[in-house]
Parts: sequence; structure tokens; C-alpha cells
Amino acid sequence: MTASDDAIRASRIAALAADEKKATAVVVLDVSEHLVITDCFVIATGENERQVSSIVDNVEEKLREIGLKPTRREGASEGRWALLDYVDFVVHIQHGEERSYYGLERLWKDCPVIPVEGIENVPAAVDHDADVAEDGTDH
Repeated sequence: MTASDDAIRASRIAALAADEKKATAVVVLDVSEHLVITDCFVIATGENERQVSSIVDNVEEKLREIGLKPTRREGASEGRWALLDYVDFVVHIQHGEERSYYGLERLWKDCPVIPVEGIENVPAAVDHDADVAEDGTDH
């Protein structure tokens, strides 16, 4: 099973909306093989609470333009980790500290990355378990 075309299309719109507000490390993951409740995760980072809120607002606006509203919205007022649940896909906008700590890419590292045309900063899965750099020095 793979993510539906509608979920992929909307996830890409959300990713581009996040990128438009200068989100970093924007990635779309196809989690449909591992979860029955949703097809895709969109993950993006904001550098501070104000930027997280701005990214959330833009994602909601762009998705509203195609007729989508989140069924659930959590954490947006705090500006640390906002979750927008659109049923077929979930958007996670995280402050850098939360993203590093919770490591969603690490948790879902077996899930394929869905390419988004126009976003060049798609991160590889981050190996938070590595304690030593390739040159043998500590991180």
C-alpha cells in the first residue's frame, strides 16, 4: 500500500507552503505502510515560535485554497510543535529543539521520502544515535 494521490498532492502543497515561509529541513514521508490512520507526514522546522506560527498560518491558508481544513489542530498557539491533522496526511511544524529531540525522521526512517519539486533542502534521515563523527572525533 502506498499513499493516495490526493494525500501526496496535498502534502506537497503543505511542504511548499512551509518552504515559502523559510521553514528548514522540509520533508514529506509516506507512512502508509506503517500506519492505517494516515498516509503522509509533512515535517518542517521553524527557528523560533513566531516563525513556527507563520509557517502554520501559511500551510493552513494554502490548503484552505484547495478546500481542505484540518480536522484537528494542536500546539499552534505555543509555537513549539504544531500538528495539523488532515486525516490523509499530518503536518508537523516543529521548533528546532523539538525536532532534534523527538527525531521523527529517525522514528520513521523506514518510510520513503516523497520528493517535492522546488524544495532542495530535503534532509536525509538524521542519525541521532551516532556519537562519533566519521573522522573519529566526538560530536
